[in-house]
Amino acid sequence: MAMMTRGEETRARILDTAQDAVLAKGFEATSIDEIVASAEITKSGFFYHFKDKNALARALIERHITVEEEIFDGLLGRARELSDDPLQAALIGLKFLAELIEDMPGGHPGCIVATAAYQDRLFNADVRAANRRAVLGWRHRFRAMFDEIAAVYPPRDGIDLDHLADMVSGIVEGGIVMARAMNDPLITSQQVMLLRSYVKLLFSPRPD
Repeated sequence: MAMMTRGEETRARILDTAQDAVLAKGFEATSIDEIVASAEITKSGFFYHFKDKNALARALIERHITVEEEIFDGLLGRARELSDDPLQAALIGLKFLAELIEDMPGGHPGCIVATAAYQDRLFNADVRAANRRAVLGWRHRFRAMFDEIAAVYPPRDGIDLDHLADMVSGIVEGGIVMARAMNDPLITSQQVMLLRSYVKLLFSPRPD
């Protein structure tokens, strides 16, 4: 892995600092001055990397997409190594996801995509388009997984597989909100395991 240049290190530090602040209190309440102070850079240094908060938000979302793709590639790739059966691999992958979330210190820290969606009036069309790509990325990934399962195990109920794929996002995002509201970090992983149970029941072969 190539070492980062000083400029790349500074950019990454700005993004890390901004992400922590945004997840804690939202984009609107996070100022550039606060990010500059916390990242220990000059204001001109910030604007060298990001021309405004829209550029910062888009970079955070794009980085979020990249990180999530790597995580899911790893989790679901490991699951496929353990089973060639698409349903069993999906169930293993969802269990891995629940365990990953459960092992996060203090629970899941939150989601940049959800935070940007809550405050989309702050952003330009480029940021909103990046956020839409992030959401659609989940849909496309899990729709492909459910298509593969359905080809072998027809679902027991007449459902739209796009809606089922979106349910994965809904469960995770909803679990994060509930975990924060209830001050119970285990709620998110518990919700993922309930989703796993639903997927198992939905695609389990009918008895002869």
